[in-house]
Amino acid sequence: MSDAPSSSLSRREREQKRRRQAMLDAARAVFADKGYADATLNEIAGRAEFGKGTLYNYFEGGKEELFLAVFDEATRELEALIQTVFHASADDRPLRSTVHEFVEHYFETVRNQQDLFLVLVKEIHAIAFSEKAERTRFFEKQQERVLGTLVPVLREAMDQEDIRCLPPALVANVLFTSLRSMGTHHILERQRASPDASDGAMRPLENPDQAADVLTALLFDGLALPSSSPSLPDTDSDE
Repeated sequence: MSDAPSSSLSRREREQKRRRQAMLDAARAVFADKGYADATLNEIAGRAEFGKGTLYNYFEGGKEELFLAVFDEATRELEALIQTVFHASADDRPLRSTVHEFVEHYFETVRNQQDLFLVLVKEIHAIAFSEKAERTRFFEKQQERVLGTLVPVLREAMDQEDIRCLPPALVANVLFTSLRSMGTHHILERQRASPDASDGAMRPLENPDQAADVLTALLFDGLALPSSSPSLPDTDSDE
């Protein structure tokens, strides 16, 4: 379906677009509730209030094509977030501040859609290492799209000597891999914990600002103490 503005579409095209989006919304909800393996086309069709045959008219590949379309939609949303935070900002903030804001927004999004997030993360690996070449190419293109929106920002910061000169695609990949890992770890830990558990651990989805502080510090400062920091006392010394 074309991404042309609704005003330029015919009435029939607008209706087709509306139907397709209703099917995608239903698929997102069912995948989030049931996971990919247990989701059925009958349930997706029922939730979208269309017949199963109508679903196949829009997604001939059935459940797999629907899931890939949901994956594509999530990628578009991530691209839009990157564009908004990194490219649409009118001020000249340091890159560190912009990354901090992006991480906050990312975790807020994950918090609001955490069931779907877990399904997507789980299936990412199945798609990336699929024996079907077309599925692997699909995943690679999704990755390229996301990284491609951030690489120019990183390259410009490197050219201006705001950050170290490293392969920008690798730096972008480290950022997104860290985000997925932190989000997944927290969701799984919270699911295993008792409702009244309070261990004082960082909870990035409850406190995106704190998560942004930690990840930004790791990216920009690393784990080493600043060179100006005094050495820590040797508590095991007998002297």
